Amino acid sequence: MGKIYNEITPELTSWVQKQHVFFVATAPSAAEGHVNCSPKGLDSLRILTPQTVAYADLTGSGAETIAHIRDNGRIVLMFCAFEGPPKIVRFHGTGETVLPGTTLWKKLAPKMYLKPSTRAIILIHVTRVSDSCGYGVPIMPFVEDRDVIDRWVETKGVENLSAYRREKNARSIDGLPTAEFE
Repeated sequence: MGKIYNEITPELTSWVQKQHVFFVATAPSAAEGHVNCSPKGLDSLRILTPQTVAYADLTGSGAETIAHIRDNGRIVLMFCAFEGPPKIVRFHGTGETVLPGTTLWKKLAPKMYLKPSTRAIILIHVTRVSDSCGYGVPIMPFVEDRDVIDRWVETKGVENLSAYRREKNARSIDGLPTAEFE
């Protein structure tokens, strides 16, 4: 049934690239801290090597993933088939937050689909790749990507995103510091 892989194979890469949504889960080191799980989409993920993936992290109401990565680095990405044969794939690893203006950002940015709302690139060094059946995942056909974040940025103005990030994204819900946003 389930299988563990030594790396992200070409077949898994092809399958992952067809998925319209994936989920990112992280947790703080403190036992009383909140586990976070966030859906991602909008063509934000890139498989860079058989052991490395990255996704564009968009401005949102919180910055739990960034805070947890800063705290302990642990991260898992989960993909599940909502169309076609049932399947779930997980990439476990350690994450790294890459901020605009850094040398690594300049290297990664041309490979990514970045939006005006992109606040960071999350780089994941994958240490475990596995799949499982996904028999319990419902079939849900993809209709379209939402454009809400693009309209929100238009209304807010790109020039106001920095202030928003400093106000809303400076700490996790548990009070952990995130990145130093401009």
